[in-house]
Amino acid sequence: MPATSRPTSKDVAHEAGVSQSTVSLVLGGKWTGRVSPATARSVHDAAERLGYRPNQAARSLRLGTTRTVMLVVPTLTAPFFGPVYTGAVRVAARHGFGVVAYVWPDDAGPADSPFAAPHEAIDGILASSMAVDALAGFRGTPAVMLDSDPSGSVPTVGFDVEDGMRAVVAHLSGLGHRRVGHVAAGVDQWTFRARARALTEGIRALPGGSLSRATCAIEVGSAKAAAARLLTSPDPPTVLVCDDDLIAAGAYKAARALGLEVPSDLSVTGFDDVLLATALEPELTTVAVPAEEMGARGMETLLELLDGRRPPRRVLPGVLKVRGSTAAPAHR
Repeated sequence: MPATSRPTSKDVAHEAGVSQSTVSLVLGGKWTGRVSPATARSVHDAAERLGYRPNQAARSLRLGTTRTVMLVVPTLTAPFFGPVYTGAVRVAARHGFGVVAYVWPDDAGPADSPFAAPHEAIDGILASSMAVDALAGFRGTPAVMLDSDPSGSVPTVGFDVEDGMRAVVAHLSGLGHRRVGHVAAGVDQWTFRARARALTEGIRALPGGSLSRATCAIEVGSAKAAAARLLTSPDPPTVLVCDDDLIAAGAYKAARALGLEVPSDLSVTGFDDVLLATALEPELTTVAVPAEEMGARGMETLLELLDGRRPPRRVLPGVLKVRGSTAAPAHR
């Protein structure tokens, strides 16, 4: 092959010692069950060595697809959604797909498509932390829901958030906490309803357990005000369980404004384990949910759906990360 020519799929096939049809299957993301993983790796390695890049425009015209997926999220400011996008892009790139992000806020109702004809602009949708009826305007475009209600007919990839919250309750009860305050996200999403349900059931099962709740926006100032309401009540909690790590930062500020030290006077927990969790002092006890893995698994699920398969519901585990923000309750 001359040094100035662009490598072709035939060149990749020769380099990997396989047929051109095998190269098409592998680089088109349709090799599972048809080609061995070792062969797929050989094809990818050969393409990388040669610097081969498929002509996606020609391929799209030939197949009638755009090789583009839209990731719909309620906000780009929350630190959770960046890793979701990163995971989705990582898998999409291996299969020759691109990912575009589209913001549709929680309270905006059904999403309006940014495209005049969605089916001509995108092949599928990943929607994170949204209700499935928010996608009504996309007229049947194949979709996978992330961190959303798994009870519907749309394939889902999510976290076992209820089990994560149960781990928080077990940790706190083991430390001796019984008066629990819940600084809850004032957002009507399945994930927050599931967290509240698991927390309520867990505290109800504790002998002498009591639970108070205040809602807030997922924003430090709003969370600080909600936490202060709980901490200035007649029988204040010894621990604040927060729906989100950003909310936990607001709880820290409320505690310090009231002259309380974390954790000697007040324990605090979060949820998600974003970078903020280890930037706080003391570092935050929180439930680590693998956001990047969710984006990756979501993209894999969508590719299965586009390939005509019926992907199962996927549930990823959360892991409790015990750090310096929790301790045995002070006698107050």
